[in-house]
Amino acid sequence: MNRERRSIGRETWRDLHPRACAPWFSALTAPWWIAGGWALDLFAGAQSRPHADLDLGILRRDTRAVLEALPSWEVFEADAGVLVRLGAGRMPRERVNSLWCRQSGDAAWSFELLLDESAGDFWIFRREREIRAPLEKIIRRSAEGLPYLAPEIQLLYKARDRRPRDDADFERIAPRLDRDARAWLARALARVDPGHPWLQVLDELSA
Repeated sequence: MNRERRSIGRETWRDLHPRACAPWFSALTAPWWIAGGWALDLFAGAQSRPHADLDLGILRRDTRAVLEALPSWEVFEADAGVLVRLGAGRMPRERVNSLWCRQSGDAAWSFELLLDESAGDFWIFRREREIRAPLEKIIRRSAEGLPYLAPEIQLLYKARDRRPRDDADFERIAPRLDRDARAWLARALARVDPGHPWLQVLDELSA
């Protein structure tokens, strides 16, 4: 059966604050969280810059429950520069980590849904499965109760293929991390990239 396919080009995203997504997931019992740059802003307590889109995270094992909670939404797999629409009841392929979501009939995208790995009671870093954290520690809450990804985990995702804004995020957030979070990030970075420039900064902050 053919599925709608389109190349990713100059896409339009709605300018949404994370609080806009809370009603969409109000009936969901599975964990979800704000990810990306917004997660770091929620941790810091202030918006640092305009954000091009809104990233949300879930555990891959909860994908069906999350999609069933969004029956009126259009959902597309994003894979290698191509968007493929998921039909009703269909699950994304195992290699796909990103789903783009928009309300039916809307030309603009509302959020990107990122699929994270897990095993039992542990979150697993999909780029290096030996890096993990207890599920109970990966989600923090903002002052208004919004769930967001722990900053040390979000920085780990940003550490590869760094852009200027990623370095700026690290410089802003790293000094705010507590000792345990800095130590976790340092261990994870040392495992995936022993020469990463952020390691020296983390070492200096922990001295």
